[in-house]
Amino acid sequence: MPRQLREVVFVDGVRTAFGRAGPKGVFWRTRADDMAVKVVRELLRRQPQLPPERIGDVLFAATAQVGDQGLTLGRDVALLAGIPETVPGVALDRMCAGALTAMTAGAGEIALGAADIVVAGGVEHMGHHPMGAEVDFNPRFVAERLVDPSAVTMGATAENLHDRFPHLTRENADRFAVRSHARAAAAWSNGVMRETVVPMSVFTEEGWRLADRDEFLRPDTTMEALATLKTPFRPGGRVTAGNSAGLTDGATACLLAAEETAAELGLPARMRLVSFAFAGVAPEVMGSGPIPATERALAQAGLAMDDIGLIELNEPFAVQVLTWCDGTGVDPDDERLNPYGGAIACGHPLAATGVRLAAQLAYGFRERPHVRYGLTALCIGMGMGAAVVWENLAHGG
Repeated sequence: MPRQLREVVFVDGVRTAFGRAGPKGVFWRTRADDMAVKVVRELLRRQPQLPPERIGDVLFAATAQVGDQGLTLGRDVALLAGIPETVPGVALDRMCAGALTAMTAGAGEIALGAADIVVAGGVEHMGHHPMGAEVDFNPRFVAERLVDPSAVTMGATAENLHDRFPHLTRENADRFAVRSHARAAAAWSNGVMRETVVPMSVFTEEGWRLADRDEFLRPDTTMEALATLKTPFRPGGRVTAGNSAGLTDGATACLLAAEETAAELGLPARMRLVSFAFAGVAPEVMGSGPIPATERALAQAGLAMDDIGLIELNEPFAVQVLTWCDGTGVDPDDERLNPYGGAIACGHPLAATGVRLAAQLAYGFRERPHVRYGLTALCIGMGMGAAVVWENLAHGG
């Protein structure tokens, strides 16, 4: 017989600080799964009224599902975090949208009644597992011209966007990067990040230390400094280390619940999932993927971009953000867009990023009760995009 779907709410979301990938990074001697365990334990600590056995599933994403982020990551992390063995777990991969997909998959379980509460998140230790290092690309992709060879190099796809949209210049990209750093610096100084970033004790070459701040923050970034940087993906190109997100280690996790379960247990319901969509585009211009995904998510919700009062868009490359703005009619300087900075300033640990976007949106909603709807969106390697529309449950009406 027909069943009525249940509403899904976002309860809480946290992340580690994002560290520089490689031997000089703060997480170099820390396991990826231990980073994931840290954020899951913090969620449980912050919600003591939640009996862990009420969790219906633990969904965790990683792009490189090998080594210390291999096994069935959700199950691995759940057991290590002390969640009862009766609670199952799963690993999944949608590259940069891994954590976002963990959220939408978990939301589906809740909506259909298969679970009342889920933990969803992602982790990427790009120092231990460099992007593409353990991947055997099928030669047919190039030999049969299924994709352009540039599709496997994310920086090259960003250069392709500059080619396709020549009015989006390097100067435009650098200007957006400066904005991202300035907003991230302000977010750290005024306490925004202190609510979502979980300090973690880690062992380094200098001994034990506290990883409590993103390592890529450069609040003194200027247009003049960015103009001097090399273009590693193409001679005379426009994509630089300054207008891109750095290679990063980090983990994120969130709690989602059925609206009635949150009320039953006294869990804070911060925002409601309204709609979501994934879309495919040509792999060599993967950065354009969030445009059709946004259009589909808005159409499902019966909303227009003017109805969206807050936007958290990933920033793997500044030109990707500019392309999305160009395609959706949003001014890159719009105050709705990434008010706390983005990945250019904090980093982009691939599969982990989706929850960071949602957690920042939830914080922004609380600070802006006049805003009713918000959007989280990102591009995905090999030519995809994802977008989620959320409703602010603190909305004043």
